[in-house]
Amino acid sequence: MIYQLTTFNDLKVGQKASLTKTITEEDLSHFIAITGDTNPLHVDESFATQTFFGQRIAHGMLSASLFSTLVGMHIPGIGAIYKSQSLDFLRPVFIGDTLCAWFEIVKIDQDKEEIVIKSWIENQDGENVIEGKAVTGLLRGLKE
Repeated sequence: MIYQLTTFNDLKVGQKASLTKTITEEDLSHFIAITGDTNPLHVDESFATQTFFGQRIAHGMLSASLFSTLVGMHIPGIGAIYKSQSLDFLRPVFIGDTLCAWFEIVKIDQDKEEIVIKSWIENQDGENVIEGKAVTGLLRGLKE
């Protein structure tokens, strides 16, 4: 398959992209299988009901992983290289919540070869559950 790499000319400040995903029990199971994170807050309903959350919550990094899809597939897109991502976890995400992850380009610095991106995730009620900032770069080309 031939892939077209994103270039700085393909991007502009203010450009946005989003991705929507409903968090399921199966998503948690896959995340646990990959990471081994079996914190009872995520896996044990009787434990979780005793916390101030009142029920099990999804792993914060499961929700934040939606940013990875945005980087690699949307903004910047094919050939993007993640340099950094800050994360502020503002609200819990519950099983069954529908999340919308957003990216908005706020700065493009071709000299530093960096794209600075405002990032946030909203729940189905329009409340931000995660906010942060991503910094990415771009591949210069592929080997022939």
